Amino acid sequence: QVQLVESGGGLVQAGGSLRLSCAASGPIFSNWNVGWVRQAPGKERESVASITWGGGVTNYAGSVKGRFTISRDTAKNTVYLQMNSLKPDDTASYYCAAGIIWRPGSINYWGKGTLVTVSS
Repeated sequence: QVQLVESGGGLVQAGGSLRLSCAASGPIFSNWNVGWVRQAPGKERESVASITWGGGVTNYAGSVKGRFTISRDTAKNTVYLQMNSLKPDDTASYYCAAGIIWRPGSINYWGKGTLVTVSS
């Protein structure tokens, strides 16, 4: 079993930055995707960014490309999301997730989430 624990959320003004971390306990395999999915109140879950654990290949939602950066430290079993130039529309609960198939309906493991609030 894999457990994912997020940290780093909080309240920030528009234009500011936050760094989310996700520590994984249990094995993360090289063919897995690890990343972040967010959900704002009244909206559907949205994939924000993912990274392949073995090769480090990244993928971003169009709405965050150029502002967010995902990275991983395989030695620490940790994935990060650096969020810059934050906008009020980025306000959501951010969930760390991991699995073979990167699709919100197919992901194997989820964290409990961390809240990011961006004030205007």
